[in-house]
Amino acid sequence: MVVSSVYDILGISPSADEETILQAYRTRIKEVHPDHGGSLTEFKRVRRAYEHIDSGAPASEFNIATEADYTTTTQSGDTEPTSTSASSSSSVDEADETDTLGPTVEYLDYEILADYGWKLTDPDLFAKADAVDLDIDTHGIFVVEPRESLLEAAERYGFSWPYACRGGACANCAIAVIDGVVEMSVSTILTDGMVNRGIRLSCIGQPVSNDLQVVFNIEQLPGLKELRLPAEQFGNTHSNDLS
Repeated sequence: MVVSSVYDILGISPSADEETILQAYRTRIKEVHPDHGGSLTEFKRVRRAYEHIDSGAPASEFNIATEADYTTTTQSGDTEPTSTSASSSSSVDEADETDTLGPTVEYLDYEILADYGWKLTDPDLFAKADAVDLDIDTHGIFVVEPRESLLEAAERYGFSWPYACRGGACANCAIAVIDGVVEMSVSTILTDGMVNRGIRLSCIGQPVSNDLQVVFNIEQLPGLKELRLPAEQFGNTHSNDLS
């Protein structure tokens, strides 16, 4: 496909509404992730496209440089800019190729497990999730930026993960870490047994490993349910909805 506008990157029309744009972004960001056969440049271009549209900036101001637009391959295998202006306009993408992604989180909604007869302890839980067509809100990936908590990263991608206090004082935002390492700045609410089983609080949990697999929406599990705050009114809001 020839990319001619910021909307083409997300596969949407200029008249798309906010929800359509968000859903397209969630889908495309998974499709172009390097772990799913995409590239780092493509991944970051999709993310920049969404952020540009979401900011309300004019579509004409977006830089739509691609590798094919600004490089040619020499006989030695090196790449050279095709023109000064093209090289300059693609500098961000060139930097992307030498850059790295932050920690990648593959997530799964606990509520879906019962529908398929899966268990939290299944060793191939995420392989099973990959094998079925789940909604992007239920299963997908996102990347955590420096100093972001898992909850903040999920919200930045437009997901509504449950939470209440946002300070590690309840279990509303609890997640199960299936693979990878998540550290919490404090741990006053979870028991040692919970922590040893991989339970973490997404509101104060930050990834230490590069790749994570987590199951969210587990706050109704025995032991955690008793640690929840009765603040359901916060369960489906985003941080940017709060003033």
